[in-house]
Amino acid sequence: MDELRNKDAFICDMDGVIYHGDSLLPGVPEFIGWLRDQGKRFLFLTNSSERSPHELSQKLARLGLAVGKEHFYTSALATAGFLSSQCPGGSAYVIGDSGLTNALYDVGFAMNNVDPDYVVVGETRTYSFEKVEHAVHLVRRGARLIGTNPDLTGPTEKGIVPATGALVAPIELATGCKAYFVGKPNPLMMRHALKRLGSRREETAIVGDRMDTDIIAGIESGIETVLVLSGVTDREELPHFAYAPRYVLEGVGGIPG
Repeated sequence: MDELRNKDAFICDMDGVIYHGDSLLPGVPEFIGWLRDQGKRFLFLTNSSERSPHELSQKLARLGLAVGKEHFYTSALATAGFLSSQCPGGSAYVIGDSGLTNALYDVGFAMNNVDPDYVVVGETRTYSFEKVEHAVHLVRRGARLIGTNPDLTGPTEKGIVPATGALVAPIELATGCKAYFVGKPNPLMMRHALKRLGSRREETAIVGDRMDTDIIAGIESGIETVLVLSGVTDREELPHFAYAPRYVLEGVGGIPG
């Protein structure tokens, strides 16, 4: 654990690591306090595309934690950056919430439900058959299919709920087109995180609750991995994966010691 505590920078997932829905997880205030007291660089890297960094900062404030918006990076921002580099000034039909649409607006994308360059899917509570039906028509007419992240499920205080990977699956099945996912474990997301932190992979650790996104992202990027059991992955599931995290902890409160 001393090697972990000596890392200069930490990339942390949010859902299942920092909170479940609107409930802060045990040990989180102590962990964030330790990061600050030790002068660690840190970035909350979330595959959720629903909220902007400002909204995430406000959410933590409501839970009693003051963390500036500069400490947040989302799959919505990564998706917007990727699409802007691929098709500057393009357009998209979006199934998602304000965090995603605002990120696309900010890079010069237009919303288009007639002949968009892309169909982009992220987490949303306004998912409907009508939206899926329209997305299928657009993809079959040539729009490229993008998912903000491949997560099939996500943790909330009420239990496990469907996430982007599950929401985009009907469109993939109906069109025969596979979505391109920008969020973790895509190396694009990890490179953006390291750049924002100004850190090298050797001096960084990633903390997450998912083997199939957080941990594999760290392994494939050469970043130290910490799995916390406060979210999606249970200890009993670990033998089913062909790879393993360096550390397994009950929650982030175990990092400061």
